[in-house]
Amino acid sequence: MQPSWRCRSWWWWKSGSQFLGTDTTLYTTRYELQSDFGWADLVNMINVLNNDFNNIASVLDVDRALWMLAFNNVLVNLDSYSGAFRQNYYLYNDLNDRFVPTVWDLNMSFGGFPGGTGSGTLTNPAQLDPMSNSSSANHPLIVKMLGNAMYKRMYMAHLRTIVQEIFASGDYVTTANTLRSTIDASVQADPYKFFTYSQFQNSLTSNVTMPGPGGGMTQYGIQNLMDARVTYFNSNSNYLLVAPSIAAINVTNSSPNYGETITVTATCSGENTVYLGYRLNHILRFNRIQMFDDGNHNDGAAGDHVYGADITLNGNMLEYYVYAENGNAGLFSPQRAEHEFYTLLMSAPLAQQGEVVINEILAKNTIHGEDEYGETNDWVELYNTTSTTLDISGLYLSDDLFNITKYQIPSGTFINGNSVLTIWADQDTNQYGLHANFKLGMSGESLYLNDGTAYYDVLDYGAQTQDVSYARCPDGGAFAYANPTFRALNGCYLTIEEETIENTLYPVPTNGNTYLKVEENVTILVVDITGRKVFVGNSTGTVTDIPSSGWQSGYYRVILTCEDGRTASKALIKE
Repeated sequence: MQPSWRCRSWWWWKSGSQFLGTDTTLYTTRYELQSDFGWADLVNMINVLNNDFNNIASVLDVDRALWMLAFNNVLVNLDSYSGAFRQNYYLYNDLNDRFVPTVWDLNMSFGGFPGGTGSGTLTNPAQLDPMSNSSSANHPLIVKMLGNAMYKRMYMAHLRTIVQEIFASGDYVTTANTLRSTIDASVQADPYKFFTYSQFQNSLTSNVTMPGPGGGMTQYGIQNLMDARVTYFNSNSNYLLVAPSIAAINVTNSSPNYGETITVTATCSGENTVYLGYRLNHILRFNRIQMFDDGNHNDGAAGDHVYGADITLNGNMLEYYVYAENGNAGLFSPQRAEHEFYTLLMSAPLAQQGEVVINEILAKNTIHGEDEYGETNDWVELYNTTSTTLDISGLYLSDDLFNITKYQIPSGTFINGNSVLTIWADQDTNQYGLHANFKLGMSGESLYLNDGTAYYDVLDYGAQTQDVSYARCPDGGAFAYANPTFRALNGCYLTIEEETIENTLYPVPTNGNTYLKVEENVTILVVDITGRKVFVGNSTGTVTDIPSSGWQSGYYRVILTCEDGRTASKALIKE
């Protein structure tokens, strides 16, 4: 489980993301850990934020942080990081080992929080400045983000998107009226409501004095506040800065093959710099690279405001967006990026029978590989027997003869040529990625790889041992018990040894030749980590010289075979 924190303490000095030192105990009263571990990661992120901001994107989802700050500001949500107490948000350490901030506890948004911003005086919530707390010593996240010219422009781009799409358009009024109609009868019948039914009916356009704890505070009519907020933004100097426009975004091939290189182009105006954000798997973070209008990136003529960037499609899809900026403001396309993006699906030949097989299973895994969520689970590896990348979307994997379509491999799933693909057999179908809806039986069972009609491969296996895999040796060959090779080709010579031969191998590690002392007649085979033979010889009960001095540095395996069939193997490390 990935670590997460809730920042919710009432006191003004808590959860402000200030760096207090490397001692994790200094933070335990400021953050509430929701998982079993992760304090060191949190402290590292806070340290980078305060003291090494150039590397902030490696530990924090910057785009999500900018969206959160823009959301808080537009909605005057000050019972949050953006207010005096800097509280009520979650931090989740995602699959890319970055912290993702998430808003939480919004009942005092729309100007309903009495604590203010924590810096300066706010007499009219409708006039909360977009740069609020940008110089506050208690708000390092805001100070650092808005102190960076690009991030400030991105923040304002997100803020404009929220204002224009939701509030200036009036869309929120339509949504609010729909919700109000939906709950009208229930509110009218509620004997415990804090407000009158009449106040509820007029809540969009009438301010209300709040009863109960904190009585006397004003809860603003949402439409009253937000219409005034739109008017305020339309006179705010930072809001009115003019961003570039992005007229068109194109790709050189809308149906590319896996591994193909394509060009993404963007036609802009009013810009001085353009970037492409992209990722080749939905689970990954976006990479941001500069696009060029120099005539050398399939962008047409230099200086024609058409920008280009090349992407090699060695993933299962392309998700991308464009960001353009000038010295004043920026614009995303689509404007809700990175939450929304353009998608381009790759194509590859569909796998046929005999081209993909079940190659290795591990029915009880404790140390051989973790999934994207930090969990050690059962796994199955498929092997592409061809040299071509294959599409296995829509194939099925099952452990039930009477339900061979139990788990369907998702769309956009590829296996590179002569490579393997891991599917987790963990029943965690709510997790993103390849997670089958069954687990592997330790006592033995059958697995079926099929297309719903025809079988691609069937594996019948017996009782299994913890952290010992059942693997084809060589890849695509016959099955044997082996040391697991997670997400790698099978180390077919690293099999579990049932019998041994007394021997001595020295020196290990070595930077020259290696010597084998054995009292029996044996054949000697040395393989590298890929299974390639590098030496074959014999020993007749004497010391044998293994000529390893010219080998590349790395890991090798020495396999001995006696005349009666007994075997033994030892590791050889060449420095």
